[in-house]
Amino acid sequence: MGVAVALRSAEPADVEAIAELRATVMRPDLERLGRFDEHRVRQRFRDSFAPQHTSIIVADGAFAGCVAVRPAEDGRWLEHFYLAPSLHGRGIGSAVLRTMLKRIDADGALARLNVLQGSAAQRLYERHGFTVEAQDPIDVYMVRRALGT
Repeated sequence: MGVAVALRSAEPADVEAIAELRATVMRPDLERLGRFDEHRVRQRFRDSFAPQHTSIIVADGAFAGCVAVRPAEDGRWLEHFYLAPSLHGRGIGSAVLRTMLKRIDADGALARLNVLQGSAAQRLYERHGFTVEAQDPIDVYMVRRALGT
């Protein structure tokens, strides 16, 4: 990897940095799907941001992304997983995902997520044991059973 990566708990003050990163990361897929809206892409995050469920990804001491794990009735939702594009393809996303899945597996919980249709992230999730549960014209809903269950 060559980059020192750590996770820290999110704070309310992180909201704008994450909203900006979300807009940058999601823009190509949202534009391809004809759904990019400069304001909405940020506001949807602001409206759902839950610092208590969110971890900030720090790479070489700087803000590099985030990931959230939200409790749900039937497991945990992995959401708002964004990594700075300059860090894509370096194993950081896989390392963070493994860490989060270990936590979910420790609870024996089902992991759920959704990705945009055609997103490269779907391949990452499939490599980590997620399978497609359902899909619509915009989203692909994926699920992963806890290892050992």
